[in-house]
Amino acid sequence: MKLFQFLITEEYDGERIDKSISELTEETVSRSYLQKRIKEEQVFVNGKTVKANYRLKTDDYVSFEIPENIDPEIMPENIPLSILYEDEDIIVVDKPKGMVVHPSSGHFEHTLVNALLFHCKDSLSGINGVLRPGIVHRIDKDTTGSIIVCKNDESHKRIASQLKEHTIVRKYRAICYGVLKDDEGTINAPIGRDKKDRKKMAVNEVNGKNAITHYRVLERFREYTYIECRLETGRTHQIRVHMASIGHPLLGDEVYTNRKCPYQLTGQTLHAYILGFVHPRSNEYIETTAPLPDYFEKLLKKLPK
Repeated sequence: MKLFQFLITEEYDGERIDKSISELTEETVSRSYLQKRIKEEQVFVNGKTVKANYRLKTDDYVSFEIPENIDPEIMPENIPLSILYEDEDIIVVDKPKGMVVHPSSGHFEHTLVNALLFHCKDSLSGINGVLRPGIVHRIDKDTTGSIIVCKNDESHKRIASQLKEHTIVRKYRAICYGVLKDDEGTINAPIGRDKKDRKKMAVNEVNGKNAITHYRVLERFREYTYIECRLETGRTHQIRVHMASIGHPLLGDEVYTNRKCPYQLTGQTLHAYILGFVHPRSNEYIETTAPLPDYFEKLLKKLPK
């Protein structure tokens, strides 16, 4: 039997446990099978058994076992990493465009986790299981920039706590459609699953979770605006959804706008620029900056003033 362990983040707060752990195992284990394990009282939340309709809470500790043959083996790969900071507890990586953060169903190779397994060997936290070793937060496949990874469970818990308390500084650079009138602003709109498409997120006043994005204009172009966004919360696709909700979706986004991009881009122009946090061991504040990728720099020079 293989042990799965997950520390629940805000992303899954309020979700049914059978649905959520199916997603957390990247659907390598069916929801019906997990419901069976729950009914057999083989799934534990904070050390106690629960029912399939149990609603998860942030910081719940979920554990369960499944047969070995269900769990795929994730192999280390010698993929170069752009490292912004590293010590015995954490590593901050500048993730390139097109790289998935962790393995998922049918996609077990060429991810950031594969690269980290080669670079860090066995020094990655195990809280989020074999598919997500060390992963405490994530960014989209086509979003570039800073992501922090934890090398041991204690660091994982402390960084996860900072994420929960919204004390980690996360500033992104983005290019959006249209010219923003105000130099800065705040979007305070709850985000939840799109009612028509479960793979998408949307502003959802009924079932959404609190989401706040602060933005400021860096430069205005004829048809676009270059902005910096600071996340106060960290919902899935938050910046993409929020900017689209005010009529300024991100240039290149193929999910949250139907506008045709006149430039040859791969996904949204979104970059995790600054990441600031309190070190889990020394308690010192550390801030890393991921330089804008080449495609982003070149695009800024192309945009008509």
